[in-house]
Amino acid sequence: MKSLNNKVNLIGHLGFTPEIKTLNGGRKLAKVTIATNDTYKSDKGERVTETQWHQLVAWGKTAELMERYTRVGSKIALEGKLLNRSYVDKSGQKRTVTEVQVNELMILNNWAGGEPEAEN
Repeated sequence: MKSLNNKVNLIGHLGFTPEIKTLNGGRKLAKVTIATNDTYKSDKGERVTETQWHQLVAWGKTAELMERYTRVGSKIALEGKLLNRSYVDKSGQKRTVTEVQVNELMILNNWAGGEPEAEN
């Protein structure tokens, strides 16, 4: 059961092209959001789709893969863990952010160098 502690699996589409930062020593950091959709039928029998947005962070080789092979709209699958971090904003208010730290990444469509591949 240890492997189930703080584990997140998501499949969705990137909300924007990843923001890449190169830190001292050359290590890369990628920040991006992913949209996941949940579809169900309402009490009236109508199909309803709800979209949830998740903030992602990726480091090192995973960040490099995101930089090279993804852009806004790319469909990805990921495994990661939830992280909470706090900061003080410009107005002095303490803010808390929940992010998914990406540990494993699978690019489900590769848009590098051309048009998106057809999805089946």
